[in-house]
Amino acid sequence: MSRLPFPSQSYREPQLTLLSSLWLQGVALTLTPIQYEFGVSESNVRFTTCALFLGLCIGASFWGIASDIVGRRLAFNCTLFLAGVFGLASGGGPNWIGTCALFSCLGLGVGGNLPVDGATFLEFLPCESGNYLTMLSIFWPVGQLIGSLFAWAYIPFFSCDPKVETCTKENNMGWRYLVLTLGALTFAMFCARFFFFHLYESPKYLLSRGRQDEAVASVHGVAYRNKAKTWLTTEILNEIGGIAETKEEEKLSVVEIIKRFLSKFSMERIGPLFANKRLGFTTVILWFCWATIGMGYPLFNAFLPQYLGNTSSSTYITYRNYAITSVIGVPGSILACYTVEIKYIGRKGTMAISTMITGILLFCFTASTDSNVVLACTCLEAFFQNIMYGVLYAYTPEVFPAPNRGTGTGIASCLNRITGLCAPLVAIYGGSANPTAPIYASGGLILAAFVAMVFLPIETRGRQAI
Repeated sequence: MSRLPFPSQSYREPQLTLLSSLWLQGVALTLTPIQYEFGVSESNVRFTTCALFLGLCIGASFWGIASDIVGRRLAFNCTLFLAGVFGLASGGGPNWIGTCALFSCLGLGVGGNLPVDGATFLEFLPCESGNYLTMLSIFWPVGQLIGSLFAWAYIPFFSCDPKVETCTKENNMGWRYLVLTLGALTFAMFCARFFFFHLYESPKYLLSRGRQDEAVASVHGVAYRNKAKTWLTTEILNEIGGIAETKEEEKLSVVEIIKRFLSKFSMERIGPLFANKRLGFTTVILWFCWATIGMGYPLFNAFLPQYLGNTSSSTYITYRNYAITSVIGVPGSILACYTVEIKYIGRKGTMAISTMITGILLFCFTASTDSNVVLACTCLEAFFQNIMYGVLYAYTPEVFPAPNRGTGTGIASCLNRITGLCAPLVAIYGGSANPTAPIYASGGLILAAFVAMVFLPIETRGRQAI
């Protein structure tokens, strides 16, 4: 089956990366106007981001299990439907607590997109097309750019000035227009998925449920979509996989599926990641990098509009600068696709160099209050940051052995989410004493990840995944 051309199924995957960055940055862009309208302090309004991350964590865990119970296709559509509905609802938040609650519900959908869409994409992707993972990182800054442009169009012109007027819903509609627009885009993505494109159920899921005939039909459907032919039949599949085994799998209950999911985190699955000193060392370093970057990234990026607002003379310039920063970040992901294949640089070199420069630029960000210097540092930081994340995203699954790849990457993602959830708390309580403390902490964490990357023993450039 891996020889079948499946790219027609993968066109939906850019929605995953774009949607995630769209909402992560979209919520960050609403913090200042939400602060003015609901009378929340500059520190406490950062709990808004914490609410979103809480939803992301719960959504990623719940939908990862649910996709094994109800199927990839239903979970695939439900997560985007939830994101679209609660994205639109968030635009009508009645007060700060209510808005945070709606953002948490939004996170349930967006967080579920990450594991479900990723699994669906990889299960339809031919082995020889693994480099698509690096290319997909391009859509992360594209999502940031779309959110930034809409914020620039709405917030400066439809927001109140707390220095000269009382902020009310009527004169502070800019952030609501932004959230409603992003919600409408998300719901349009759902409609496109559900009504205009036919997604076949994952054959891997169907096989795990003992539905051999449906798995074969799905493969034939994808082959037909690609104008290709396949020799696969139910008889051949039974000959390869064994009828007895599939009948046993068909009897799995919901409880047994949950136990099987949790078994991914048992020592039996984690143990092979430490099969030898070299692989064990790599596993520890990668998990450390995902954890430190998971906290360092939102410490700066989730509150960047607030940081820029402290150095800009107007709201218009603040959101203009944010849009410029997002534009500059796009070429970084494109460059990463080429540098990872350069001899003597490869994945490790590209990742380590970009991480080091990102950490240094974070410290430079606080060196001057001049808006032009701050803009230059922010643009460069966005450029190298996208290289860093894009290569890390592709390198991680490449380095783990295939039977335990899901466990290794799953734990890395889990650590990333947990530390990301803690980041707003660090920014709130650390920033109250010193406004630049969260930025210093972010730079320190990123540089710590750089030091760890230097010691990675495995280079995956030009090698087949183990």
